[in-house]
Amino acid sequence: MAVTTVQETRGGALGHPVQIEAAARSLRNSTSVRLLRFALANVRRRPERFALAVFGIALAILSVTVVRTISSSFAITGSDSVTRVLDGASLWAVPAAGVHYDSDAGAIVADGPAPDLTVPDGWTAARTVTGVWSSDAGDLPVYGSDAIADGTAVLGAQAAATLGLAGGDTLAFGGADLAVTVGGDDAVVAVPEALAVDVVGDDGWWTVTEPADQAGRNDLGALLSAETGLPSTTNPAVQPEAGGGGLIYDAVGGGGSTTFEQEFSALFSGQVTSSAFGLISVIGLVLGFVIAISSFLAAVQERRREFGIMASIGLADEVLYFFLVESALVFVSAYLLGITFAGIAVWLVVPQIATPVAWLAAAGTVAAYLPAMAIVGALVPVHRLLQQRPVQLLGDSA
Repeated sequence: MAVTTVQETRGGALGHPVQIEAAARSLRNSTSVRLLRFALANVRRRPERFALAVFGIALAILSVTVVRTISSSFAITGSDSVTRVLDGASLWAVPAAGVHYDSDAGAIVADGPAPDLTVPDGWTAARTVTGVWSSDAGDLPVYGSDAIADGTAVLGAQAAATLGLAGGDTLAFGGADLAVTVGGDDAVVAVPEALAVDVVGDDGWWTVTEPADQAGRNDLGALLSAETGLPSTTNPAVQPEAGGGGLIYDAVGGGGSTTFEQEFSALFSGQVTSSAFGLISVIGLVLGFVIAISSFLAAVQERRREFGIMASIGLADEVLYFFLVESALVFVSAYLLGITFAGIAVWLVVPQIATPVAWLAAAGTVAAYLPAMAIVGALVPVHRLLQQRPVQLLGDSA
């Protein structure tokens, strides 16, 4: 009998290390389930408080997500727009009035006529006329270039969808019927230069390509500047001088870890996040956090006797775990509600620039705040609670 007992102790359910570990894991899992049930029971007991806390935090998350989504959308569309403008060229000569991104049209357009430009032998300069065409289907950006053959029009996929046209159809533009070709994903209507001038005017820019034997140099802007007298820069944040002749942007001479397109798109993103709209979103996030802490403080005050009993029997740590789970439940619910309504709001307000990628990027950025907010949201009220002795908690609640 003694031998059997030893064998059972060594190989039985409580003796084998793997089985002991499994039992411990089961205990931990059951503890997690109990904590979740406790949090859900408290939600059912005070559903109005839970709803108000979730709604308040969701509004804050919504505001931040909307701003971040618009910011990311501008960064994406800005980078794509510059890539479309350069079309492989290394240098971009803009007018003295500069250029801007027209969010309604969905493309970069010039604010004045292209500067006077004569390039050295071997260099190639292409003039592009830009403007916004008020078509029957809505405003669309127009790029006029000699690279487009007479009698044809090249539409980006978005422009084709707006106009309801496909390849092989005919586009009535400026009194001419143009054969349509669809290329690219943008909203640009590319037509012959002379026709574009008749419809949208002569505002535009130059794109310049260096000779093959000078490709890859980081001082192309300086070289062309010395030949033409126009100033050059590798920084897209620099604007042409008012009353000057224009400015040359060197798209390859920066030599940094970011491209010219990325730096240009970052300007769009920064303008949104640094605007009054961006400041309001940050304030909203702080207010949402204050709402959460206020809700948890009220919950602690109501349950002082309950937590006093738990602390008196050595379960003070469980009090913290209870509130961590409840805090996580509130913040996760608010997060899902906030990003969902943010996505709907952006698609309704600015559908021309909103993209799923930008929304996911914004949602991921906001999600990074949640763990810290949930932990602090639980720690602040619980810390105040556990500073008191169990007797005090029980006595004050009597």
